[in-house]
Order: sequence, then C-alpha cells, then structure tokens
Amino acid sequence: MSGGDVGRDPGDGNATNGRWSSQDIPSLVGKTAVVTGANSGIGYFTALELARAGAHVIIACRDRERALDAVERMRKVVPDANVEFDLLDLASLESIRTFSDTYRSSHAALDILVNNAGVMAIPTRTLTADGFEMQFGTNHLGHFALTGRLLDCLLASAAPRVVTVSSGVTMWASLDLENLQGERRYRPMRAYGQSKLANLLFMVELDRRARVRGLVSVGVHPGAAITNLQRFAFGRLVQFAGQSAEQGALPSLFAASAAGISGGSYFGPCRWFGLMGAPTRASIPQRARDEKLALAVWERSEALTGVKVAIHAETGGPSGQS
Repeated sequence: MSGGDVGRDPGDGNATNGRWSSQDIPSLVGKTAVVTGANSGIGYFTALELARAGAHVIIACRDRERALDAVERMRKVVPDANVEFDLLDLASLESIRTFSDTYRSSHAALDILVNNAGVMAIPTRTLTADGFEMQFGTNHLGHFALTGRLLDCLLASAAPRVVTVSSGVTMWASLDLENLQGERRYRPMRAYGQSKLANLLFMVELDRRARVRGLVSVGVHPGAAITNLQRFAFGRLVQFAGQSAEQGALPSLFAASAAGISGGSYFGPCRWFGLMGAPTRASIPQRARDEKLALAVWERSEALTGVKVAIHAETGGPSGQS
C-alpha cells in the first residue's frame, strides 16, 4: 500500500487496512523535523524513519551522551541520514527557551514537530526545575512551551504539522484543574493520565486555533509499546503483551507524513483494542473534546509557563514568547 492510498480518505480510520508501515512514508526531502526524546524507544524510531525518508531531523534530548550515541546508531542504519542533536530538557523552561532560540537563529521554518518525550508513573511526587509536578511539567507544559516558542517557524512552513504523543490511558484519565501539580494528593498513574489528557486537550485546541493558518495538529498513541517508559508501571504486562518500540512509532510516523491528514485527528494501533498493529483512526475521549476544559488548560498553561501561544490572524503573525 502506498502513501498516496493513505491520503485518499483521511477521515476513514480503516484507510490503512491494517497494513501501513514505515515503507509507506513518502519522500520528506527538503523538510525539517524536530523529535523530542528521540535517543531511545518510540522517539528513536520516529526520528530514524523520518531521516530515512529524507528529512533533516533534529533529535532534542536532555542527555548529550545518549543522544550522540543515538545519532551514531542512526547513521549506521542510514549512512546518509541528515540527523543532528541539540540539548533540550523539557523539565526546564530555561532549556526550552535556549533550544528554541538556537533553532530560530539557524532555521527559517519547521515542517514537523513531534512532541514525543515523556515520563510515566514516577513513584513519589517530584518537581521540575520550575516547580511543576514532573509528569505534568514534562509531558504537557514542556511541550506546550516548546510548541509556542517554535510557532513562528512552524507557520513559516508551507505545510506544518505538530504531532503530539498521548496515551491510551486517556480513556479513563481525568483532569483536575485544582490539582494539576498533585499538591493535594499524588497518585503516580493518575498524574500520568492527567498529563496525557492535557496533551490531547492541547492538540485539539491547537487545531482549533491554528487550522486557519494551515497548521495540522494531530494526536497519536503508541498502544502497548515496549520502551523504558514502563520502568515504574506495567513493565511485565507490556513485555508479555506489547509490541516493539519500532511498531509503536508507526502512529507517530503516519501522523507526521501521510498525505491528506486532517487537523484534530487521533491515531493509534488497529488491533487488540488499540494495543498493537498498524496505525488507524482512534477515538478521542469525550473529556478531550470538552472545549471549555481545553480553553481552561490552555490558559492555565500560558500562565504557568509564561509562554503566550497566540495566533494573530489580522497581522498574519504568531506570538509564542514570554
């Protein structure tokens, strides 16, 4: 099946017929992509396959040695891969600012941003450099700030895409605006679910705001993919019933590259209740479609990060600065 076939009917979740693979990625020559957390797991294979398709890929990671090792491994697999590393710690607003300023100083546009990095089920309440609960701060607020600071570069692209990686746990997750940081009560998986639901609310609200400017905001979840994310939860279960990180990257790759995808779409694996298989359209949980909640999370995120993500249609320019 070709990438062109995928693009015929992006509204049909069965458009891939359960057969789409990384071999169906169209040429991405001339495009630039940033993938967060790409030194391992799903992010690694997302960056690798985007580079194989010809994109210039920047892997944005907090650990320099692991990132440089990932770049070396990618170049062994794809010798002509145009891939590089830049330091980014999503648990630090200062690091996000530095990364974004560096990118903006050397690139006029950004075609693909994959908000992939994340942490899960940290046993005890831990804080980021800015005092945010680590899961909410890294998984949601970090990516919110990063997207905002790169928004002008995204809108300078002819066909920009922002792919936000969420999780299947959003089917049961809830979000408490009065306990976003887990101060009153901290439960590891509840905090993780809240951060991943915030990812989806952000994806939908970004689509609502930026669609008129041609930006495609899409969400994905990887199903049960075997990565180091399961250090604290579900490790044995995923090892037993999960799929590889390479397979788990397929929804991200589909969302980042397939033709004709509509903003506000959500993709995940097609088999075993969304746990594994080729990418297909997934159901967005009702809570993630709550426009009032999405707006409240957006405004709270702006206040917490100091990054105002506004698109001024009348002037044609974005504002993603503090």
